[in-house]
Amino acid sequence: AVLRKVYDEVRLVDVLDSGDTAHLAMMKRPDLGVTFTKLHCWTLTEYSKCVFMDADALVLSNIDELFEREELSAAPDPGWPDCFNSGVFVFRPSDETYGKLITACSENGSFDGKLHSLVLLY
Repeated sequence: AVLRKVYDEVRLVDVLDSGDTAHLAMMKRPDLGVTFTKLHCWTLTEYSKCVFMDADALVLSNIDELFEREELSAAPDPGWPDCFNSGVFVFRPSDETYGKLITACSENGSFDGKLHSLVLLY
C-alpha cells in the first residue's frame, strides 16, 4: 500500500531465482540469485525503450541521454571486465526477448548465477 502512494504504477512479479547456489556461495553473494527477477522488465511492452535501475542506484543529474543509447547498453562491471553491471541498463521491452531469456535461464542458467552472465550468453 505504501508503494502505491509513492509510485504511479506498482507491478507484482514472481521471483526468478538462478538456483545456482554453488557459484553464488563461492562468491559469498547468495542474494544475487534472485537478480533473474529483473527479466520481467522485458514484459513492459507498452514502452518502446526503458532504463532499468536497481533500487540502490542514485540519480544525481538528468539521465535523458540513456534513452538515446541502443539496447543493450550498460556500464562495465569493474570486478568482471568481460561483463556488465546489471544495476543500470538500457533495453527494449519485447515478449519475444523475454521468452527467449526465460528459456535460456531454465535451460542454461548463467556461468556464475547472476543476471548479467545470462544476458551475455543469450
